[in-house]
Amino acid sequence: MKSGHKPKLAVWKFASCDGCQLSLLDCEEELLAVAGHIELAYFPEATRAEIRGPYDISLVEGSITTPHDQHRIQKIRRQSRLLIAIGACATSGGIQALRSFARVEDYVRVVYAHPEYISTLERSTAIAKHVQVDFELRGCPIDKYQLLEVLNAYLNGRKPNIPTYCVCVECKRRGTPCVMVSRGEACLGPVTQAGCGALCPAYARGCFGCFGPMENPHTEALSERLKALGVSEGDMIRLFRSFNAGAEAFRKESKAHVRIEK
Repeated sequence: MKSGHKPKLAVWKFASCDGCQLSLLDCEEELLAVAGHIELAYFPEATRAEIRGPYDISLVEGSITTPHDQHRIQKIRRQSRLLIAIGACATSGGIQALRSFARVEDYVRVVYAHPEYISTLERSTAIAKHVQVDFELRGCPIDKYQLLEVLNAYLNGRKPNIPTYCVCVECKRRGTPCVMVSRGEACLGPVTQAGCGALCPAYARGCFGCFGPMENPHTEALSERLKALGVSEGDMIRLFRSFNAGAEAFRKESKAHVRIEK
């Protein structure tokens, strides 16, 4: 960034729960330091103030689920020098990507009294499916320290130092026994990107895959191991279809078990 220039930061919301935006506010003590180095131009979760673009950095939470969203994300991309997708919804379509495995119109007719007023897309998709994304920050929600790292990196003109290895590495570092080996628990840790600090295994629970697929995940090998533990095909499908159901590696693996179950 130019010396003496406070970069404009904008935070945008699409289909999501706001949890990733709250991660920025959850920075607490660090937030004052961040605010001292940026100009908060647009962030409805935190302020009603609005400064017109263009913006140096845009943080985008949420998935694209409507035709209106498709047009809006294109406009945001044109206004943003850097666009960073934050959270599972923005990087893989989120929990709402479960619609991709069903007929949306069937559910619309059941849920809404006047389905003719509903304008929605057949799929819930990641931001990168519609515009160029400069960086994707994983998580449901994202980790606040990873968010600070990404902002710090771009403010200082360097590449963010975000791990791409699996949750198992975090388990080893904190001395947490493997829940699959010691307890026979189903766990997505071997194929899930690190970032949560292995939170669930620390409480003797299997990883739910909140941070999405790691780099080059061996999902088929994990499925074989889960079968040996007695996990049914139906439970296997549900395991891969959660917060990151739309992520390609998880989507593909879940569909493989649908064929087997039938």
